[in-house]
Amino acid sequence: MLHTNCKASASTNENKCAACFRQYNKMEHLVEHMRVSFHSSHEPKCGVCQKHCRSFESLREHLIGPLPKVDCARIFGIRGCNLCLNIFDSSSALRAHRTTCQYSRTSSSTDNYGRTQGLQVVALACKMVGGGSDGSYETTGIRPEHLREAMPLKQAQRKIQDLLCNGEPIWKIRSKDTKARILVGHGLDHDLDCLGVEYPAFLIRDTAKYPPLMKTSKLSNSLKYLTQAYLGQCRYEIQNGIQDPYDDCVGAMRLYTRMRSQPHPREYSGSGEAPSSNNYPSWRQREFERMSPEALLELSGSDYYCWCLDS
Repeated sequence: MLHTNCKASASTNENKCAACFRQYNKMEHLVEHMRVSFHSSHEPKCGVCQKHCRSFESLREHLIGPLPKVDCARIFGIRGCNLCLNIFDSSSALRAHRTTCQYSRTSSSTDNYGRTQGLQVVALACKMVGGGSDGSYETTGIRPEHLREAMPLKQAQRKIQDLLCNGEPIWKIRSKDTKARILVGHGLDHDLDCLGVEYPAFLIRDTAKYPPLMKTSKLSNSLKYLTQAYLGQCRYEIQNGIQDPYDDCVGAMRLYTRMRSQPHPREYSGSGEAPSSNNYPSWRQREFERMSPEALLELSGSDYYCWCLDS
């Protein structure tokens, strides 16, 4: 009985995912897991045990959640940053890091949006109100008289399109070899739909749909939560009282900048518009089952475009 248990344990360890550490009884099950998990070096990763997590929320639960990994939580509690979730060599290094990691809503000296591979970046946020009613003034600050003096929709559409396309016809925008600007925002599908503006998906960076910023349930987090959790905790407050679209733009842009600055490998073959191609074709199944978990991980690729590749 002891021999059988030891053999089963050794087999399970051999069938352990090198990224998320899930264990399987059979190698074929591990191969299937790798086929659908899309593990990559662009996933958030624990600085202690090196476990890959699908999102920063998942990593946060791993480090400081209700049931954290004990050893990782202990080290993170001493040398870990609650905002970027990185772990530093010493407590003094952590203290020095926190002065630059934490924003306040009005801070500006540390902002450095710049360019991304030659492309400029702009942010968009909208507040929608119904005409003829001031019932939403308390949250939008917009009154009926503001609407009467507002720019006509078609003129606003042209201005937004001109700003985004940067002098290039939209039908010519087909690849990153373009003068058009990257568009950053939160819930951009809704904003663009309400404005009646179309824009190429590969130039959109939406903090509501970016997998590392989503909940473990794969639902979107609010912009208010994201700015507090990843920019400045209690010091970073937006959408209190009258909600200013400019504040939303700044918050989304800072989140984008933080995600763009992740120190990941720069090689990538995907477009960001669709899941990467299947790197585990069924006709190679037997070959995969003879490979080590580490070798299987080397074949895996992300199913989303990592924003670090904009740098």
